[in-house]
Amino acid sequence: MNFPNMLRFRYFFSLFGLSLSGFAQDYPIIPVPLASVKTQQGFWHDRVEMARTVTIPHAFQKLEENHKFDNFAVAGGLKKGTFTGIRFDESDVYKVMEGAAYSLQIRYDPKLDRYLDSLITLIAAAQEPDGYLYTIRTIFKDSTGLKDWIAGPTRYSFENGSHELYNVGHLYEAAIAHFQATGKRNFLDIALKNANHLVKAIGPKPGQLIVVPGHEETEIALVKLYRLTGDKRYLDLARFLVDMRGRGDKRALFQDAHNLGPAYFQDHKPVIQQTEAVGHAVRAQYLYAGMTDLAALQHDPAIRDAVLKIWEDATTRKQYVTGGVGARENGEAFDEPYVLPNDAAYAETCAAVANLLWNHRLFLLTGDAKYMDVFERVLYNGFLGGVSLEGNTFFYVNPMSSNGKKDFGNGEPARRSPWFGINCCPSNVARFLPQLPGYIYALRNHELFINLFVDSQTDVTLNQTAVRIRQQTNYPWDGAIKLTLSPKKAVAFPMLIRVPGWARNQPMPGDLYHYSSTLPSTVKLTINGQPTPVAVENGYVKLFRTWQPGDVITLTLDMPVREVVAHAKVKADQGKVAIERGPLVYCAEGVDNDGQALTIMHQPNQTYSPEFRKNVLGGLVVLNAAGPKPTTLIPYYAWNNRGATEMAVWFGRIEK
Repeated sequence: MNFPNMLRFRYFFSLFGLSLSGFAQDYPIIPVPLASVKTQQGFWHDRVEMARTVTIPHAFQKLEENHKFDNFAVAGGLKKGTFTGIRFDESDVYKVMEGAAYSLQIRYDPKLDRYLDSLITLIAAAQEPDGYLYTIRTIFKDSTGLKDWIAGPTRYSFENGSHELYNVGHLYEAAIAHFQATGKRNFLDIALKNANHLVKAIGPKPGQLIVVPGHEETEIALVKLYRLTGDKRYLDLARFLVDMRGRGDKRALFQDAHNLGPAYFQDHKPVIQQTEAVGHAVRAQYLYAGMTDLAALQHDPAIRDAVLKIWEDATTRKQYVTGGVGARENGEAFDEPYVLPNDAAYAETCAAVANLLWNHRLFLLTGDAKYMDVFERVLYNGFLGGVSLEGNTFFYVNPMSSNGKKDFGNGEPARRSPWFGINCCPSNVARFLPQLPGYIYALRNHELFINLFVDSQTDVTLNQTAVRIRQQTNYPWDGAIKLTLSPKKAVAFPMLIRVPGWARNQPMPGDLYHYSSTLPSTVKLTINGQPTPVAVENGYVKLFRTWQPGDVITLTLDMPVREVVAHAKVKADQGKVAIERGPLVYCAEGVDNDGQALTIMHQPNQTYSPEFRKNVLGGLVVLNAAGPKPTTLIPYYAWNNRGATEMAVWFGRIEK
């Protein structure tokens, strides 16, 4: 079931006594809905299709093989057995189901629809009568069997380890996506029953528990439920969970089984006093995304100021050139400012997903393109590097260099894996990739934003007029973007097209990275073949005119090869350069360079020749460098698809 525009979304939801009014009341910018955007043949279309046909089926198969669905059946009394796996495995089931629901929004598949219904039946059976849902506790029933699972003797008694709230957060997101895709309430009713249980169990009233999620996510999901239903209790609970962080005067601090410290959980001080990105990078960015939601919904300047300060710290002092975050393996955490090791870079794939979700929300809040610049960098590099070209093997961590023999001190070379003991990253890939079309376009009143350059088509309503936008591009391989407008009739509205930071001599916001030289602007714009001046404001070129059917806009971004230099405080990158072209960070692999990558040196005045190779790694542009020792570079996202080998993003620089 597809919905061509927001109006039909609202009508559809009203039939069920639900509401989408939250979007209109909080973020000043709203994304064009996923179901209203169709990707066409090209870079991202291929990957969205890969998610539908390979990644999601693969993930479901692995969940079945590892008995993750059986836990629900056992908890629900549908079969005999015991709990199998890890306490937070339920979240992976929900994440893959969420991705499948997004896939249904793009292309309906009756077989997948029926399969999801069969899983929903298992989940419904496992839910306890009062709405509580946590299969470990339901299966074991007493603290004796729970003591080895870091689950706590009673409900929510060991929340930093149990993941009880984290799990159901992913349940809510999956259920909402499923409802949007199918119109069926079978999954949504499970989520609402659990959420209603939470608002009774947790809060400031006498008899309620004062706890916060050990792994943030529930905050985001409760806000989504509020938007869907208009039930303010869900928003109030989300705010309560956020406000109780760092409030030792209100509640006991977390039990810390691994001595990681309260900052690991972002529980070291109240959130409005936090100014730095700290602790577990995934947990942190889920919290910051939830804080951004609350800043928008509640128009709260204190929480807005805090989240903007934290973003400044995370982006301009603690982010890899690929957009990866979380430099420290211990705690999968942010490290101190400018501590960004290459061979030991953790940069978890899940942290890339969290970074994407957070930066998109900041764009919706502010309309500033710098957040979509970070989004694009993470998308093409830090995130995409986490999944193989075939879509069925993954990286948990994404280092900036590898010796091809021993990585992270475990005696094994970096290899992509079809699954992990902790499977958060493959399931996060499965849920994010199908969402991608929903990030391309956005609306603010009657303004249209073009944020990502993806061969695609969308139908929107602007000034009470239906408008079709057709985007044609071979991005990221070249910078030509053609937009054809087909309004039902002539209509005036502003269009804002993002001019990426890399095209404006700024690889990322701030001074953490800069290009070794400044090039004159080469951004070209035409409307119906006529050159048009390019004036960029907040990262966008704004075009306001009365658009006629058949109007054509072309934006052309030159893609020179650029040398990137890190801030002097990043010791790991001193005397080195990284190489970019367009939105892509490049790397060297030993397989292309006589087995060598770590010893490659960047020559003075080194030049690179881009060459599209159709039959290499799914078809991509390589960079060839002549000189004493010819070098070939490939996009970072494509590394380790031909086996373990040396890899390097940063190269030693020979001075003149």
